[in-house]
Amino acid sequence: MRRLIPPSHPDDLDLSSLEALAEVYAYPDQVKRGRPWLRANMVSGLDGAAKLGGLSEELSSEADKRIFGVLRALSDVVLVGAETVRAEGYRPARARADFAAARAAAGQAPAPVIAVVSRSLELDLDAPLFTEPLVPTVVITTEDSPAAARRAVAARADLIVAGRGSVELSRALAELTARGWTRQLTEGGPRLLAQLAAADLLDELCLSLAPLLTGGDAPRILHGAQMPDAQRMRLVSLIEQKGFLFTRYCRTAE
Repeated sequence: MRRLIPPSHPDDLDLSSLEALAEVYAYPDQVKRGRPWLRANMVSGLDGAAKLGGLSEELSSEADKRIFGVLRALSDVVLVGAETVRAEGYRPARARADFAAARAAAGQAPAPVIAVVSRSLELDLDAPLFTEPLVPTVVITTEDSPAAARRAVAARADLIVAGRGSVELSRALAELTARGWTRQLTEGGPRLLAQLAAADLLDELCLSLAPLLTGGDAPRILHGAQMPDAQRMRLVSLIEQKGFLFTRYCRTAE
């Protein structure tokens, strides 16, 4: 892997090191002062497709998965839509020995919490995500979601109710922040990410660009919700490996 932005120097970071990647993707200092920061991690092909064969994993690479693991290891909580949980077969986040000391020093749990956004609560509560988590899984739903399903979920997970009709994402993130989870990461999918962006809640986008043309009718990384205005982002990091580009964009200053 080689860093293109900022330009590499002879004494630059060795990006084969997890410690070096953690430095590249470190959360801003504001999270240490209790202010939340929401970053997204997504992958797409050259023509904008967020999925190949119905799965984002088919667009991934070894380096992409390495960065995926680092981003998770740095976070307090991973926000994900129920549709993505079902499609990608989500499992609990695992503790990483390489990050154990750093997480302990930062007051973080051994692994990040997985927080699932679901209006319908059509979730497999017998799946490992709910039966084997190192830290309890969170489910975020609405006041008018099915009452019986809410009771069943509450018996297996930490239930957050935010909004009516649809999940009020600003309230949901505030609830996560109130639990001390300021290092926030979302892995989408495209519908959830579009809703977060449309609500002006997204601070950062880490986008992996696969050197693939896929065609078809796959969604873009933002799909569904309309943005009231285009949100300008600034490129702060660019890494290349075997034709894959790993970008990091942050929102511009107001």
